[in-house]
Amino acid sequence: MTLQVVGLGASGHARVVLEALQFNESVRVVGLLDPNPQLHGSTVLGVPVLGGDELLPALREDGISCFFVGLGSVGDCRPRMRLFELALKHGLNPVEVIHPRATVSPSAKLGKGVTILAGAVVNACAELGRNVILNTGAIVEHDCIVGDHVHIATGAELASTVRVGSGVHVGAGATVRQCIQIGDWATVGAGAVVVKDVPPHATVVGVPARPLCRRRPKAWRKANKQALESRRGTEHEVL
Repeated sequence: MTLQVVGLGASGHARVVLEALQFNESVRVVGLLDPNPQLHGSTVLGVPVLGGDELLPALREDGISCFFVGLGSVGDCRPRMRLFELALKHGLNPVEVIHPRATVSPSAKLGKGVTILAGAVVNACAELGRNVILNTGAIVEHDCIVGDHVHIATGAELASTVRVGSGVHVGAGATVRQCIQIGDWATVGAGAVVVKDVPPHATVVGVPARPLCRRRPKAWRKANKQALESRRGTEHEVL
């Protein structure tokens, strides 16, 4: 039986997923949905962009039973998570996208809606959660556990027994040493080398990876400077 599938998003990532799905004869992508009205009526690799996400209920009534998330992520995986949960809410099931040139161990466990692209490797006893992207050439070594809605970007590598929380983005070409833990919704910058655990919501960059220090807003710095000067004046008077 051929599955009727709709893609959520008509971005560059959608094109990559469409090309991976063309090898799966049991899947037929009938259209894409995207909130950008300028894309409505256009085609992506021959697949029509039907309209926005508001069409999901009607498509479900027309017999469309499955979906994939065609939106990528750069540092923030929440938009992908929201699309995934929206489609589930309307009763659609996520399709598994595995490029034929990816390598997936038979002992690995894959969550619903995973996307594993060309040249990627999932090794023995690794686990991928729901809605995970393992992008082109990325590696998840043996016994790693990757949470839901994670993006392991192009060429990134997780050595053995790494634990990755939900919503994490591991940037292109990053390397994570064995036995490291990365907390929920953290971001690992492109090319970073992670040798220490990363707390939830943190952003780490560099070699070795360190937390990214963000400059305070200018207004905050000015107010803080004035407060310090006022305090010094008071201390001077007391002395």
